[in-house]
Amino acid sequence: MMPGRTLDQCRAAHAWKVIEDVKAAEPSVRKEFKIQTKKLPARIVTSGLGQSLAFLEAKAYAPHLRAALDDWVKPLGGHRTAKADDRLLTRIVQGSSDDLRFATAECLAYLIWLVRFADAEFRDIKEQED
Repeated sequence: MMPGRTLDQCRAAHAWKVIEDVKAAEPSVRKEFKIQTKKLPARIVTSGLGQSLAFLEAKAYAPHLRAALDDWVKPLGGHRTAKADDRLLTRIVQGSSDDLRFATAECLAYLIWLVRFADAEFRDIKEQED
């Protein structure tokens, strides 16, 4: 966290940088990002963080979204795994129940900003076909 900033401001700044990166991507990437970003909070609440991340990976959906969550929720419970695979999914599977609770709460708090920014910056993208 940066001095003089709240955790929520840091979440917003990180989410904004992700949106700026996605804005430079192809239209199909932007559309998938918006759709999956908006669906993810409900998936997490319904099925859990691990299952939701596994779904995104299995379908190869929204790599920018997965990378953003991997990057934001870095110090999971204050420790890091020794393995080269540093995905959030791997860290929560190998971590404790406290790690999972922390990661879930932090992902949901972070996604509030990501969803708001995606709605604002990609408002021209239809999420469903008419």
